[in-house]
Amino acid sequence: MPMSAHAVKTSEKVANLQQKHYLARGTVAYRRASLALFLSGYSTFSLLYCVQPLLPVFSREFSVSPAESSLSLSLSTGFLALAIVCAAAVSEGLGRRGLMSISLVGAALLTIATAFAPSWHLLLVIRALQGLVLGGVPAVAMAYLAEEIDPRGLGAAMGLYVGGTAFGGMSGRVLTGIFAEYLTWRPALFLIGAIGLAAAIGFIALLPPSRNFVRRPGLDPRFHLRAWLGHLRNPALPFIFAIAFLAMGSFVTIYNYAGFRLVAPPYGLNQTELGLIFTVYLFGIGAASIGGLLGDRIGHFPVLLFGLALTAAGSALTLFASLPSIILGILVLTTGFFMSHSIASGLVGKLALGNKGHASSIYMLAYYVGSSLMGSAGGWFWAVEGWAAVVVFTLAMLALAFMSAFVAQFLARRKA
Repeated sequence: MPMSAHAVKTSEKVANLQQKHYLARGTVAYRRASLALFLSGYSTFSLLYCVQPLLPVFSREFSVSPAESSLSLSLSTGFLALAIVCAAAVSEGLGRRGLMSISLVGAALLTIATAFAPSWHLLLVIRALQGLVLGGVPAVAMAYLAEEIDPRGLGAAMGLYVGGTAFGGMSGRVLTGIFAEYLTWRPALFLIGAIGLAAAIGFIALLPPSRNFVRRPGLDPRFHLRAWLGHLRNPALPFIFAIAFLAMGSFVTIYNYAGFRLVAPPYGLNQTELGLIFTVYLFGIGAASIGGLLGDRIGHFPVLLFGLALTAAGSALTLFASLPSIILGILVLTTGFFMSHSIASGLVGKLALGNKGHASSIYMLAYYVGSSLMGSAGGWFWAVEGWAAVVVFTLAMLALAFMSAFVAQFLARRKA
């Protein structure tokens, strides 16, 4: 009897899986790859966000406004967003592993150089260059995981990678705050750069070579343009990209300006106390891993919607005046955001039809453009109407992200 169309499609999927040499969950190679990608996430985000607790310090030392001081972060994330698009194309010829290794080492060295910047404008130039260099990690890391990890264990591996980004974001903020309190900001940045360099060396030593990646020598602009446009024509993917833009924009806005609120009366926190608040990132590490596991078991979209709702609830909690309520709000916001990001980034790999590196690059482009544009725009709300306006701004973004998740879920199911 002839096979049905569904049976043929299923057999083709099985054949494709058998042809690829995936890293299976529970093997030594899987654990090495997961740990290496955890280190890459740690190094990337500790180096990227180490300046965030220093924004009030930069504002005082260089006599710039809060919105201007946020450029030390927004320029890095903005240039990183642009570099991510190029990184996907470059990695097709250079290789995933090689590009990530160069990026991590270069970013660590630039962070060390930031500690010696004699002027505000030179500091901004170095931070912009750092963003360009770091573009070789996030999208390529997601593509490596999607290509090399067995799909049945992809959610857990992606969750561990996102957990590494959470741990890096926490360490960069907390350690910088503590170091700056006792050593001033320049030695603080030097030490963060040195730690990032050590993590980069560990990454290089641990990551297994790619087994499913096919090198594409030279640059073919038409190929890359077709790949990017193909993902934008995918019915569900543009809404996942919108979630990255909106969720990251709301998250960074809260973190950028919470410091200005908490160092001022009536709170009057010092740099160490402000930095320690960012230990709530530990909940983000757990949320990213748990979110990935839950997504594999009960479905990705329900977990994504729950994570976005948690993010909104945390943002709203920061409206209360008491310090414990503010800290609890930041904790809930962090938990929800990393759960959402873990699921959304995994969905990109699942929904993309081929050229997964290009799909990941669009996701990360949206992610960091949201961080750069919305993170700086939040400064206007802070300057004009204070914290309440900042929270309303973030809740509006999260409402749009929630609607995008519903639409993406509907379109993905219809396509399936």
